[in-house]
Amino acid sequence: MPALYIGHGAPPLLDDPVWSGQLAAWARDLPRPRAILIVSAHWESAPVMLSADRAPLVYDFGGFDAKYYRMTYETPSATDLAQRVAAMMPSTEPVHQHASRGLDHGAWVPLRIMYPEADIPVLQLSLPTHDPVRLLALGERLRPLRDEGVLIMGSGFLTHGLPFLKEFRIEAEAPGWSTDFDAWAGEALARGDVDALAAYQSQAPGMPYAHPTVEHYTPLFVTLGAATDPEAPGEQVIDGFWMGLSKRSLQVA
Repeated sequence: MPALYIGHGAPPLLDDPVWSGQLAAWARDLPRPRAILIVSAHWESAPVMLSADRAPLVYDFGGFDAKYYRMTYETPSATDLAQRVAAMMPSTEPVHQHASRGLDHGAWVPLRIMYPEADIPVLQLSLPTHDPVRLLALGERLRPLRDEGVLIMGSGFLTHGLPFLKEFRIEAEAPGWSTDFDAWAGEALARGDVDALAAYQSQAPGMPYAHPTVEHYTPLFVTLGAATDPEAPGEQVIDGFWMGLSKRSLQVA
């Protein structure tokens, strides 16, 4: 399996035919996963934690149509994958399985589009740090899962300056800080320049507006770490903007 970094959007993504169509087409082009391991921007927890098996979804958003709070995504048991992930971690970094936490919207919103039948086991892994070096190492540790048919996904948003958006329409024009950061990141990804991507705080144009908090960017490093060669340029499958934010998404081999 490859590894992916995707923009996950807010719940209205489910009603956007353009981006939904792009995600659905991407999933159809992939080999069918045996299981999915996803790291979302919306679960920051250290030490590393795993979602509970088949727990109710987390509706970690507000102000949207009531229909989104009634949505479900009931997948098969991921107990085997949880045990496998726990066994891969060193004794100095034990994994804890949360007793009741289900998938948050950074996981279930895109997965409802990509795998609408909900017939693949899904496990969510918490984001334990924002240190690119440590996240690259985490992705490398998880890399063998790809040979076992597991799709590893980092889920965030390549730009996420919500406090600085002036309008919240899907087709809103992207602010300069968003287009500048997106272009810089796209070029760095095309070069396989992991060092530049890791130095985004000091090197990337558009900061700190593009990421006033960085949890939507840093899942990228789990994906890159899971690549066979993190410095080999991946395929930038989706680009463009949504509500002015970059939805650029990456697939690595």
